[in-house]
Amino acid sequence: MMDICMLSGQIMLTYGAETYRVEETLERMAKSAHFRNVHSFVTTTGIFLSFEEDEKGDVMQMVRVDDRLHDLNKVTLVNQVSREFVSGLIDGDEALRQLEEIAKAPMSYPTYLIHIASGVAGGAFSYLFGGNLMDTFPAFIAGFIASWCIVTLQEYTKVKIFAEFMSAFIGGSVAIILVLLGLGDNLDQVIIGTLMPLVPGIPLTNAVRDVMSGDLIAGVSRGAEALITALSIATGIALAIAILT
Repeated sequence: MMDICMLSGQIMLTYGAETYRVEETLERMAKSAHFRNVHSFVTTTGIFLSFEEDEKGDVMQMVRVDDRLHDLNKVTLVNQVSREFVSGLIDGDEALRQLEEIAKAPMSYPTYLIHIASGVAGGAFSYLFGGNLMDTFPAFIAGFIASWCIVTLQEYTKVKIFAEFMSAFIGGSVAIILVLLGLGDNLDQVIIGTLMPLVPGIPLTNAVRDVMSGDLIAGVSRGAEALITALSIATGIALAIAILT
């Protein structure tokens, strides 16, 4: 039961779930297995769970979570497994098997599709913020390149802040160069569209929801992470503007 709960929490926390949702899921699953005195404490980098077992007394375990990715479909799948387990539709062995399959499964969307979606979002935001149709093309290209850079750099360097800084710098540089070449009319709108896919929307939203639910430690840490990400993006684009304009 401890393995089921910890694996559920690890998947949810890794792929973008709020900390209060993780805590609630673990407690519901452990209580449905007739364990007593169930307590869970979740931060952005770790999960602590304890409950009382008849034969062994109090049992406690923790797991550290270093990776923070965004795949809300996996969070939904874990929630579904949790509901089926709590309602008695599946037993512990089946729940553990399904959770292991979810953990081993690749991301719900292929990487190239994520890059294309980032480019489309970049072009759409450039138009939304006052640009014209000519600005959507360079914003699409720059947004696509920025998305590719952040995934590639983070994979090889393992330093998220550096990957975000370089992605903003490279994406902004591409946007500026394309506008200077005459492929766009409004530089400001193209740059805004390029950067919008890099904005930490999920961490910022989760930070607010965690604070509102009373998880102050997780909320403040997520907010600090979102702030550092925003500063990295701003620094990267500022450097590109200073060099190329």
